Amino acid sequence: MESFLIYHFIHVNFWTAAQVVLLGFVGGILSGFIGSGGAFFMTPGMMNLGVPGVVAVASNIAHKFGKAMMGSKKHGELGNVDRRLGGFLVFTSFVGIQIAVWITGFLFKGGGGGSHGEGGGGAAADLYISLVFICILSLVAVSMLRDALRTRPENGDTGPSRRIAACLSRLHLPPYIYFPVADVRISLWILMLVGLATGYLAGTIGVGGFIGVPAMIYVFGLPTAVAAGTELYLAMFMGAFGAINYAWLGYVDIRLTMLMYLGSLFGVYIGAYGTKVVKEVVIRLVTGAIILLCVVSRAVAVPIYLRQLGLIAMNPGWDVYFNQASKLMLFVAGLSGAGLILFNVIRAYREKGRVRTTLIEAAAP
Repeated sequence: MESFLIYHFIHVNFWTAAQVVLLGFVGGILSGFIGSGGAFFMTPGMMNLGVPGVVAVASNIAHKFGKAMMGSKKHGELGNVDRRLGGFLVFTSFVGIQIAVWITGFLFKGGGGGSHGEGGGGAAADLYISLVFICILSLVAVSMLRDALRTRPENGDTGPSRRIAACLSRLHLPPYIYFPVADVRISLWILMLVGLATGYLAGTIGVGGFIGVPAMIYVFGLPTAVAAGTELYLAMFMGAFGAINYAWLGYVDIRLTMLMYLGSLFGVYIGAYGTKVVKEVVIRLVTGAIILLCVVSRAVAVPIYLRQLGLIAMNPGWDVYFNQASKLMLFVAGLSGAGLILFNVIRAYREKGRVRTTLIEAAAP
């Protein structure tokens, strides 16, 4: 047990704990704002702190449950959750999570040099997680930015493109299911495919929302706010199932999970409120930009894992510089996005206060 803790769980001092709380706070704001779970920021953030990738994913997916529960509750109060749609996605998402846990666990156990010294294992799993992160989120970021930048100001905020949803609607793939809250009609086969992909990514990189949310927007044709709320509702179940599977293998660091909760349960409320005061095109722009910066941050760390696996010749002393550059870029991305959301939330709150004061003064005799 002692050797397991040495090689798998990092030492947590005050500075490390403060950084994890900050990761949770920023991730919580982003989670409530875009319905992603925020793990696209927190998973690489913990890896930059020296946490093995599989432990970062496992601790994040355990944290995902409670934060998603709070976020979906807030979105539910705002009318942004289609529980029926989320329920249909649950089963295949569980299958995807199980596949991801098996692959990641297999690579971690036999993966060569690791994050905590040669022979510690985990470099193969870290590289695998990073490459999946980079490939999938690059496509998502570029697609969202391209779509948002094509929105013309003179046409107003017309919402995301519906071309994929319109194309799929012309295919005959029965049976179809109607979802009244989202006001969409979707093929059961498409639902199952999206659920499987969402679960696989949630179990692999802790970021299921970046397939789930875009799929709900671009494939199902949901409004952005409803997609975010429904994804958080689904994330409750995925988080619980993924946490059980990873905890059974001993990869959940409950200390990191609790520290992330300290920041995220407050931040998620700010993010959820932000969806009501920020234009939809701005949500897509902020989301795309943050994801792209996080992708670059993770790419900067890839040479470390390649060296640990003996795939490239590099001075081990350079690892610290690659890691610091990756961490700096990640925090710049997360703090910039969270700052923009906070700015809009505070501005909207102050404007609301001014309107209330004006009305009270007008009503006074």
